[in-house]
Amino acid sequence: MRDSRVRIGRLTGALALGMLALAPSAASQTTAAPGGGAVYVTKPKVTKVTCLRGCASGKRARAGSTLKITGTGLLTVTEVVFRGSRGARDDAEVSVRSDSDARLAARVPVGAVTGPLTAINRDGLRSRPTPPIAILPPPSATPNPELTPVPGPQVAGAPVLETGTSRTKAYVDARPAVTFLYRVSGAAPTSVTVDLVSATDGRVVKTWSPPVPTLGDVQKISWSGRIGRAAAPPGRYSFRLTAAGADGAQARSAQATDAGRDAFDLYDHVFPVRGAHNFGGSGARFGAGRSGHTHQGQDVMAACGTRLLAARGGRVQYRGYHAAAGNYLVIDGAGTEIDYAYMHLVAPSQFSAGDRVYTGQPVGAVGQTGNAQGCHLHFEMWNGPGWYDGGRPFDPLPSLKAWDSWS
Repeated sequence: MRDSRVRIGRLTGALALGMLALAPSAASQTTAAPGGGAVYVTKPKVTKVTCLRGCASGKRARAGSTLKITGTGLLTVTEVVFRGSRGARDDAEVSVRSDSDARLAARVPVGAVTGPLTAINRDGLRSRPTPPIAILPPPSATPNPELTPVPGPQVAGAPVLETGTSRTKAYVDARPAVTFLYRVSGAAPTSVTVDLVSATDGRVVKTWSPPVPTLGDVQKISWSGRIGRAAAPPGRYSFRLTAAGADGAQARSAQATDAGRDAFDLYDHVFPVRGAHNFGGSGARFGAGRSGHTHQGQDVMAACGTRLLAARGGRVQYRGYHAAAGNYLVIDGAGTEIDYAYMHLVAPSQFSAGDRVYTGQPVGAVGQTGNAQGCHLHFEMWNGPGWYDGGRPFDPLPSLKAWDSWS
């Protein structure tokens, strides 16, 4: 009974044999009914995906769009996974609720990239992956770096709000962090709350309860892209300010569903080469043949002296010079199990072993030191436990291309 699982409830032996004789199709499974017996659960099947709302030109999907998913067995689907192109590393998930067996709507998460789509029902049954769905990046968040009055009607007796956000693009563990500015005037507030809202599902992921501000004073709240010690998922976020007056009247900077005001996109990495570049030919690829070994990284060709940034912040593990690698630097990515190696630097990095580096900080410049033919960055990524410490290198090109698309 391929692709199906049988879990029989309290049945008599004869009934159980009878049920087992009726082998369910690959599109269903049997599961125990609450009072005994068995019921069939339909496996979801996706036959068509179209962009419904918030689409790019040509009805193409982009992050933030709403998709119409058509098929069968969709009534019990609770989750849609956008599977990207790099395995689980770039999967993006969104919760859904359907009132139809034949269709459902799903919002494209901001972190989703082009790739297949899979629907999962409440029993864990998955649809077959669809053909790759092209997903364009979301439209840029609206810049709002200066304090501006909150639009919309004002509640009588509520404080008057002005807000602003320092940037529309932020990186996990970067310095400076994204900063939310606000000023309260009019009625004196008795309480102030700032929520950080995920545009993917409208969920509040972090809340600040700062002291009640003095009327007219500018206040600041900064966020490093972390929730506790963990890095927040990449995606679009918005700051939301609520201030309550003495009589209970509240003023809000925006509704939770407004993904535009005080919004920014959070990314987990920045592309390290800050100038004109290319990825070379086949010899520059991971796994390319070398004398006595294979290439363990990806070469990024750029002019000598081109500035290099830390793709992900962390702690410097090694800095040195090697006859093959030239001047090199290895950073243990904070909050990851990945080590990042930068080789052929034009000069030794200003950082030393043990130093803390933040995402996007300059770490050196492109060179051709060591065994290098032409100016380029040799870039490696190693899984845990780390660089020449039991870990293994893996192909960094898909990651580099993704970072290059948004940096």
